[in-house]
Amino acid sequence: MTTNTSANSTQVTTTRLDFGRSAPKAFRALIAFDAAAREGLDPALVELIQIRSSHLNHCAYCLHMHTGDARKAGESEDRLHMVAVWREARHFFTEREQAALALTDAMTRVAGAGVPDDVYERAASQFDERELAQVIALICTINTWNRVALSTGKVAGTDQR
Repeated sequence: MTTNTSANSTQVTTTRLDFGRSAPKAFRALIAFDAAAREGLDPALVELIQIRSSHLNHCAYCLHMHTGDARKAGESEDRLHMVAVWREARHFFTEREQAALALTDAMTRVAGAGVPDDVYERAASQFDERELAQVIALICTINTWNRVALSTGKVAGTDQR
């Protein structure tokens, strides 16, 4: 059961399933995919990608988790605040990070216009083939995690991990 709070959002009012317990094989596969996607990538870049996708998907649970993880890894508050408006705050991010954030935007919103050639080419100029494949895989995993968290009613700030 849900209660509508506006035309564009709903508030979960009942407990939903525990995805990890209800689909343990799928959950373990997603964890393995996520771990494989991160291999060889800068941990700060990983968190920026996960934070940006979570912003775009309105996933408070994942946003809370990944901003906390980024802080623990030494990420600055200034950069964390600027991820949502990274295009307007480019000087906070390296060219490589900007390319990854642009690719994250395009892949997360893929239904709108696909992944434009210029966005892909920008990312390809900043990452070698293996790294680019890892970044693409990471964007896929965080989008999946966002969808799992949103559909199962995960609540930000709880110990549900």
